[in-house]
Amino acid sequence: MKIDKEILKKIYLTAFKIRKVEEEIADRYKEQEMRCPVHLSIGQELVPAVYSMFVTENDYAVSTHRAHAHYLSKGGSINKMIAEIYGKETGCSKGLGGSMHLIDEEVGFMGSTAIVGGTIPVGTGLGLSIKIKQENKISTVFLGDGSTEEGVFYESLNFAAVKDLPVLYICENNMYSVYSNLEVRQPKNRKIYKLAESIGIKSSHANGYDVEDCYMKLEEAINYVKENKKPFFIELDTYRYREHCGPNYDNHIGYREEQEYKKHLEKDPLNIMKEYLSDESLDIEEKKILEKIDDAFTFAKESQIPKYENIEKYIYKEKN
Repeated sequence: MKIDKEILKKIYLTAFKIRKVEEEIADRYKEQEMRCPVHLSIGQELVPAVYSMFVTENDYAVSTHRAHAHYLSKGGSINKMIAEIYGKETGCSKGLGGSMHLIDEEVGFMGSTAIVGGTIPVGTGLGLSIKIKQENKISTVFLGDGSTEEGVFYESLNFAAVKDLPVLYICENNMYSVYSNLEVRQPKNRKIYKLAESIGIKSSHANGYDVEDCYMKLEEAINYVKENKKPFFIELDTYRYREHCGPNYDNHIGYREEQEYKKHLEKDPLNIMKEYLSDESLDIEEKKILEKIDDAFTFAKESQIPKYENIEKYIYKEKN
């Protein structure tokens, strides 16, 4: 591979952390202590793991209902995320938001939402604030292929193009919006990244299951935004292993074939990276990650639930 082995190791360990956090969520979900829906990114970890190599805590990012991977790749607190999913006051949204409403301003993760496309204008607005303040950072908007069918997608990209905003739009195309594939939702032969390009934004496409392609194209995209202070749109093909919402597998219900799932499983980037690295120290690092994840669940379970009298306390954030 063209990627330095030490960098590849960091990418792998970030992807491993994301997957193991979510697999633990899936395993424990049946205990009925997490009383919110969960949209898992198992199978889609490579894109955020690679992304994490090129940004800092100073940069902004916003996400979708499927936000765990992006939150963690940006350096968000595992303890606060798990506590939030358990609805505890130590959660990143004080236990009032749940899985789809994550935020960690300390690392520049500025929020996620259950509304499809809802954070696209938010991330675009953050890009405008960066330009007005002349700050040396970028804003990233993570979105899925389904959100490109929302009006706010076009409005936001048009605004970013007209105003030359330092916004990176990362479209993780996992081919499905709930149970509907692209063929029944969008015109045949239309490429999403070409659609963004027609709006006036420099765009590219990459295989989100190929670590080299993903790395090179994301590096190019992020460097373009940082150096030119202009927007960039990148579409990456990926795939989710679990159901749209929930901890289970759903290949049996008919909207996708078992063979399709197996095809993607065979080229799982985590397995490919680990086999290539063949690094004995990985086992030690993996063990440390698993211990931190276990500690996070203990922290969440031992935390207190929010007090009813504080229900309005966090609606507005007071400015100093």
